[in-house]
Amino acid sequence: MNAPHSLIPKLGNARYIVVDGPIGVGKTTLALKLAETFNGQALLEQADDNPFLERFYRDPRHAALPTQLYFLFQRARALAELKQGELFQPLRIGDYLFAKDRVFAQVTLERDELALYDQVYERLAVDLPVPDLVIGLQASAEILARRIARRGIAYEQFMRRDYLEQVVAAYTQFFHHYDDSPILIVNASEINPIEREEDYANLLAEIGRTRAGRHFFNPRRAPPPPAPPT
Repeated sequence: MNAPHSLIPKLGNARYIVVDGPIGVGKTTLALKLAETFNGQALLEQADDNPFLERFYRDPRHAALPTQLYFLFQRARALAELKQGELFQPLRIGDYLFAKDRVFAQVTLERDELALYDQVYERLAVDLPVPDLVIGLQASAEILARRIARRGIAYEQFMRRDYLEQVVAAYTQFFHHYDDSPILIVNASEINPIEREEDYANLLAEIGRTRAGRHFFNPRRAPPPPAPPT
């Protein structure tokens, strides 16, 4: 069930919104739900198309560079096509920022590999579309590990816990320094905006209030009432 029309906020002139965050935090499902709510077009990352990804989770040291370069070219190509198309017609809601690619590259690549990667990145990053709003989802590595295990994607089960912790830390730094667009940083640890309409309505309200700068949304699930005395 989608949000009642009365709860859908006005987005002003926003035509391009991005939901991003670490692996397993729920960015794709949220992007899809927002696209449905706002009658927009979902622009989703095609991670399964990367032929190096499973190899990376099995052997990060030897597969990191081709994995990152594949994602870099894939994301740049998709956003360049978006720029060439009618970007300012329908609302687009994506599940990745182009800059996320370097967030992962800093975690996965050796210093000399990162230097090579950066040369390519700087050439591809020119004149790509900038979101009107970023929704940054955060959760602890422990919670993400449980979610990743629950969704059961085979190659993700090889993911090391220390790698996940590094990704969480890298995203925390990235979100807190991101200033290319208004950003709403959401603690997604205790909410489920996909299955709980109350959580989704509260998130929509925060989205409607985010117009400029950096904002934080830290919802807490109310504890259950105490059991009655026996």
